[in-house]
Amino acid sequence: MSDKEMKLVDIKLSADQTEGTQATVAQWLKRTGEQVVKDEPIIELETDKVMMEVVAPVDGVLHEKLVLEGEPAEENKILGTIDETGVSNPSNEIKTDTNLEDRAETTPNNVSIDLPRKDPTAGLPNPPSTFISPAVRRLSQQHNIDLNQIQGSGKNHRITSRDIKAYLATSPNDHATAAPALAAQVEPTAAGSEIIPHTQMRKIIAEHMQHSVQTAPHVTSVFDLDLSAIIKHRKSHKQAFADQGVKLTFTAYFVAAAVQAIKHQPKINSQFHEHGLEVFKHVNLGFGTALGDDGLIVPVIQQAQNMNLMQIAAELTRLTDKARNNQLSQKEVQGGTFTISNHGVSGSLVATPIIINQPQSAILGLGKMEKRVVVEEHNGQDMMVIKPMCYISLTIDHRALDAYQTNDFLSHFKAVIEAWQ
Repeated sequence: MSDKEMKLVDIKLSADQTEGTQATVAQWLKRTGEQVVKDEPIIELETDKVMMEVVAPVDGVLHEKLVLEGEPAEENKILGTIDETGVSNPSNEIKTDTNLEDRAETTPNNVSIDLPRKDPTAGLPNPPSTFISPAVRRLSQQHNIDLNQIQGSGKNHRITSRDIKAYLATSPNDHATAAPALAAQVEPTAAGSEIIPHTQMRKIIAEHMQHSVQTAPHVTSVFDLDLSAIIKHRKSHKQAFADQGVKLTFTAYFVAAAVQAIKHQPKINSQFHEHGLEVFKHVNLGFGTALGDDGLIVPVIQQAQNMNLMQIAAELTRLTDKARNNQLSQKEVQGGTFTISNHGVSGSLVATPIIINQPQSAILGLGKMEKRVVVEEHNGQDMMVIKPMCYISLTIDHRALDAYQTNDFLSHFKAVIEAWQ
């Protein structure tokens, strides 16, 4: 069929899929010339937040790959094309010698096509009702992995190559056949040292952090916070929340107080533009969740300004569980207008500056809770008393905000927490 007779449809990312987040093609799930079905996953993308899939916009044949594995996938950039009128050539299904695997040729008209490849996992049982990509099949056989032991992070819990690598990273000693592959990833540079290659998530996090520091002048203000009131309230209400299946954490109080402080000082919940400051009426509040050595992810509580403490606690529980099981969807990490970093859970008293989650204007830091001696005045006399305290900080984009808005927000946040009923 000539090019004139083809009906080519572009494969693109929409704005709501990326929302400014940098994405990289992790793998193509289809070969050039292979039949595709509308809404079938054909590309696997990796961001600093989640793994996501691009689906076929139409039925047809994958005609061309324009963005290859490891290359950036930008908003509205054409990733490839599908010939809506094409029919898959039977030769695409022919198994060939292993030396052809992962090779590609270029036709005279510069259309890249994949050579037929041998499937090294023919006969390998798949989890029921789960699509397994060729890359996942190869990894699972290479490392002798039972795929039923892995919880997939892709759409409909489909297993991705990153799931396989994460599984190997957590239990490398359980897979004797994995040693050669792991050894190839860790190369000694000198006696007593080694190079551990960056994951794609770590690379994107690094770029995001560097961009934030280069973009916004960071300034941090630190306050002391008395936690007595919320500790008392939590002790009285924790069981009632649990009876409704909700875990009442201290973070829930911090989220609720942050919303109240934003209502008092709305400019904190903003984004800086060259022509003006965009102040949001909604509070989509992100909270940093550590993933161990894999990095950090920031789930977002959407429309937090409309929630009470029970609703906030329930959403925190749901999103935290999904984050730790690598099951967050792209929408659940998008749209944040303000972020909380509860760095104190790992023992930190003060962290400064906490890097702003661009393009937001501020990030709230919460230090470790500890009992400290403080001085209070009783009946005209100073007395030393023991209080459960922590340090709170607000790091701002000094282009957008000044000390007045910063300290006004922290003062109100402090007042809400310390007077909690």
